Amino acid sequence: MKNQSAFTLKMALLLLLLLHGTDAKMDIITSKQDVLVGEEILLLCKVLAGGEGDITWLKDGEEIDEDKVSKVDETSSKLVIKNTTMWDMGRYTCACEFENGHKDEIATQLYVYEGPSFGSTTTYHEFLEGTDGVVPCLVTGQPAVDVHWLRDKEDISTNVGRRVRHMPDNTVFIEKVKREDAGTYLCQAQIKGRPIYKQLSVSVVVNAPPSVHLKEEVKKVMAGPETNVSLLCLVDGLPKPNITWTMPMTFDPSHHQFNSDRSQLTIRSVARADYGEYICTATNKIAESSATIMLHVYEAPEVFVSAEQQSVSVGKRISVSCNVSGHPQPEQHWINKHNGRTLDSASGRVRVNDGVLVIDEIVPSDGGLYSCMAVSASGNASRDVAIHTQPGPPLYLSVSPGPTSVIFSLKTPPISGGTPITSFVLQWRQSATEQWKEIAVPASDPLAITTLKPYTLYTVRLAALNAVGVGQFSDTNTIQTQGIRGEPDSPVLSSDKMKVEGNSFYVPLEQFDDGGSPLLHFDVRYRQDKEKTEWKDMQLSSDADSVSLQDLSYGSDYRLEVTAVNANGSSIPAVFNFTIAEQPVSSRSMTKGSVAGIVMVIFLVVFLVVDATCCYRNRCGLLMSIAVKIFGQKVPGLKTLEDGEGATNGEVKLKGISTPRGSVQHAVVQTKDKGLLTEITCDKAPLTKHEKNLPGRDLHTVDA
Repeated sequence: MKNQSAFTLKMALLLLLLLHGTDAKMDIITSKQDVLVGEEILLLCKVLAGGEGDITWLKDGEEIDEDKVSKVDETSSKLVIKNTTMWDMGRYTCACEFENGHKDEIATQLYVYEGPSFGSTTTYHEFLEGTDGVVPCLVTGQPAVDVHWLRDKEDISTNVGRRVRHMPDNTVFIEKVKREDAGTYLCQAQIKGRPIYKQLSVSVVVNAPPSVHLKEEVKKVMAGPETNVSLLCLVDGLPKPNITWTMPMTFDPSHHQFNSDRSQLTIRSVARADYGEYICTATNKIAESSATIMLHVYEAPEVFVSAEQQSVSVGKRISVSCNVSGHPQPEQHWINKHNGRTLDSASGRVRVNDGVLVIDEIVPSDGGLYSCMAVSASGNASRDVAIHTQPGPPLYLSVSPGPTSVIFSLKTPPISGGTPITSFVLQWRQSATEQWKEIAVPASDPLAITTLKPYTLYTVRLAALNAVGVGQFSDTNTIQTQGIRGEPDSPVLSSDKMKVEGNSFYVPLEQFDDGGSPLLHFDVRYRQDKEKTEWKDMQLSSDADSVSLQDLSYGSDYRLEVTAVNANGSSIPAVFNFTIAEQPVSSRSMTKGSVAGIVMVIFLVVFLVVDATCCYRNRCGLLMSIAVKIFGQKVPGLKTLEDGEGATNGEVKLKGISTPRGSVQHAVVQTKDKGLLTEITCDKAPLTKHEKNLPGRDLHTVDA
């Protein structure tokens, strides 16, 4: 039962819908609802269902004149409005009264508009950067028109706080125009409430006067064929300025090059003539601006000398000129490179006048390298000048004899004169009347004259030789050569066993090779190792095994030379250097007392010897007086001397053989009856071997 009731209800509703769908249905067809003033509009009213009827047109509830309405057919009617005006805007209704007495109507709204129009609105505006700008949009239209400003598809705000804002009078206000404000703005006008709008593009251009920005206002560069320099001129402004350059020299395309917008000037192979001001000028329609770049072109100093090498004899005058150039102008200096001194004196033997080095009366020490220097902010330069002259004389020269030779020894080499010493000239002669003989010996070889006669006295001297010539000779030395080969080797002094005690010196002595002939003796000589000191000589026997020196000077350096001698000649001296330390204070005081005692003893001995001599030879003196006192007028033993067989007629004769001067004699005085009176020993008796070997022995002799 419930299902039947639901089905019946659904069928009733469907029937009602069908009955209602059979009611009249109408429609107004028009080409558009929005009609521009002056256009023609057609409205068509059509009955879609309900049958035929009488169709009537109404506007805003009032029936329209029949002259605007025409019947199309039994179910259609059209309304034509020509040259539409604003009065034609309104609500249009199509009413139909059907034959069955049913009435129906349908209405539509017709909108008539005028515009919008932008009239004389300017579509291009230019503003100067930093000023305020106003962009108007003059819009007309009916009915009311709404205006919107857009930029980059976004509405321009009407907010008062915005720098770029939409004003109530439909203008755009730009406060303190910036470059980013330039561009296209859209003024959009829309009929109020209707989808009818129109857009106008307005261009805004921001102008800026030119400005020039320099990366460097002062440019410094060194001149040279490989040097290029670029001057950069950074230009700003709207419209983009044109750039021109003013240069201190005529434009040369091979020397000057620009980039595409001429903002960079490149100068190739910069020369001194490029120095000066370079003016960059930027120009646009607003204004002109310029800036100056100062280009400083430096030239590296150069030095020119009149000669890089000059040779001149000692005592002559020499001059060398020097010129310097560069930018800025360099300072000029002459320097002696040997000692590093700057020659800045304008007077004297060595002087500098207006860049010319002058040396009067040149000496060997003036030889060497001199440098002319140019000094400036752009750098330094120099040129060397070699001055050559003869070498100086050899100093600190020692000469020693050899077997038929003379050997030279230099403690220090002579002054070279500015160029290397290549050899030495060795000269010799036997007498002052002879011409000097000479040989040249390379500087690297031993300095010896080897072609001399044995056991011969020669005068020798030495001079250095360089590329300029022979220098001054050394002082002459006189020396006697030794024998031919067969002479002994040099003795050996053992330095590791050397002893120095107080002012005494001891060193062991060895002889390795006697040269095939027995040694005769050793020649020893020594002196303080300083100038103008005399050699002291002594001899040692051939079997001596040491050299002992006494009474040397405290605080002194000594040079010892020992030569072995055989029948064939002498060896080369063995040289030994040693030092005697300073004397201790206590030793000095003792030495003074000792010296005083020794002097007294020597005086007493001398007195006794003289008195004894006087007594026996001349019957005088203290001893004679004592003898007379003891023995009376006749002294025992003297009678024999006077009257006996060996009478001497008042002279005292010495028994023995005659000896050379320098030996010691023993004399015996005999009485007449051959009795011995006494024995007198003179200081000329030969020294014993032990005494002979005592160095430094001071011998006092009295002639008998």
